[in-house]
Amino acid sequence: MSYKIKLEIFEGPLDLLLYLVKKEHLNIYDIPIAEVTEQYLGYLELMKLLDLNIAGEFLVMAATLMQIKSKMLLPIDESAQAEEEQLEDPRAELVRRLLEYDKFKEIAQNLKERETNQQGVFKRPKLQDKDVALDETQTYFEASIFDLITAFTQALKDVPKELFYEVIKDEFTIEEKIHQILHLLLDSPHVSLSELFKQAKNKLEIIVTFLSILELIRLKEIIARQKTLFAEIEIVRNKENIMPYGRREKTQTN
Repeated sequence: MSYKIKLEIFEGPLDLLLYLVKKEHLNIYDIPIAEVTEQYLGYLELMKLLDLNIAGEFLVMAATLMQIKSKMLLPIDESAQAEEEQLEDPRAELVRRLLEYDKFKEIAQNLKERETNQQGVFKRPKLQDKDVALDETQTYFEASIFDLITAFTQALKDVPKELFYEVIKDEFTIEEKIHQILHLLLDSPHVSLSELFKQAKNKLEIIVTFLSILELIRLKEIIARQKTLFAEIEIVRNKENIMPYGRREKTQTN
């Protein structure tokens, strides 16, 4: 697939590591480095498979994880250990970076929430459907790129094996799928990501659907959100971007 997406929504390698730690409920002070390294490399392989633009820092972190894993597999030299007061855990520096980064992310999130609340103080009321008004009373989390990749991976696993061997006669393009998704959001205020994947006829359409969602997020046409962390992902229109997709695309090319 020649379609390469450069995303601003890509978080960095520390975001991916924090995501894996929290998703698997791991102890950040005692990270099972072999398990995390395997999962981290799995995400990178999937991102390469989708032809997504991966920053070099992801590869640097992969090398760091492999180095830590190698050090932890080495046998302990008891005589050398006796000469030193205490050998530092090879994971110590990584843990310090993760804790510091997580603290900054929490502060940034709090500032973002304050900004959002402040913007709503003098917000002009809008005429809306009853369902939409009730929906906005709930608190949502914006899904990360890694949440989206996890949902995509699960969708591929759920495809019956016999579908992989079918001759694919239909061709799906990103542009056509984008228009299809936006049309669905005209009829419904939100669409479940899992439902979008279930509507796909085969593996190729699942991949095109996923890439279309990433492109719509990059264009700020939609928002991927969750009611709780790691929960079902919903796709909604971005209210701050009200220009129709076709007109916006034409404007950007001029």
